Amino acid sequence: MSRFAAIREECCEGNRQLAKSGLVDLTFGNLSVLDETSGVFAIKPSGMDYAALRPADMVVLDLEGHIVDGALRPSSDTPTHRRLFQAFAKDGVRSIVHTHSRAAVAFAQAGIDLLCLGTTHADYFYGPVPVTRTMTPDEVGGKYEWETGNVILERFAGLSPVNFPAVFVRNHGPFAWGASAAKALETALALEAIADMALKTLALNPAAAGAPQHLLDKHFLRKHGATAYYGQPKT
Repeated sequence: MSRFAAIREECCEGNRQLAKSGLVDLTFGNLSVLDETSGVFAIKPSGMDYAALRPADMVVLDLEGHIVDGALRPSSDTPTHRRLFQAFAKDGVRSIVHTHSRAAVAFAQAGIDLLCLGTTHADYFYGPVPVTRTMTPDEVGGKYEWETGNVILERFAGLSPVNFPAVFVRNHGPFAWGASAAKALETALALEAIADMALKTLALNPAAAGAPQHLLDKHFLRKHGATAYYGQPKT
């Protein structure tokens, strides 16, 4: 058995579930999984039909971008995933999901942060979901996917990737992450649902105010804070 079998299996299953989630059209989107101990990550091969994916198809790379196992070309977004793993692995990020899900893309294209309007949002994000700045001609014309990661990290100066486990890349789409493929996918699903709710809320009332801070604190911290009490105890 390959020493990368575990992350290949998790990555493959995560991408299969991504295809079933309704978050992707055609072959848009990808999911990756990190093995921090070995310093490698697995990612979906570029442009491959989700229905045809097998664990052996997942491409394994090190954090310098060298393919260490796999015969296929990795996702074109691989450098973005790699850059985020380099920065966020220390915070427990093991999986990254990128989609072009429609409601989330609307916020990326509009170039506005997703304001926390209610408790569904507050259950996942400790404030507005951030959007990056527009990328420059040099960034787009150079190492585009790598620079996409750098633009995300620039936006996250002073922000915790644990408290804000997703971002909108301006004119592009969302990236979400978590401690496992399943958790990263859950965050991506929650982000799309929250974005859809926000679009409908703002259509009804363009002047809708954000949720008050005390409500945001209550909902986020009861799930993620030091004294969290939502759900069952970890055994």
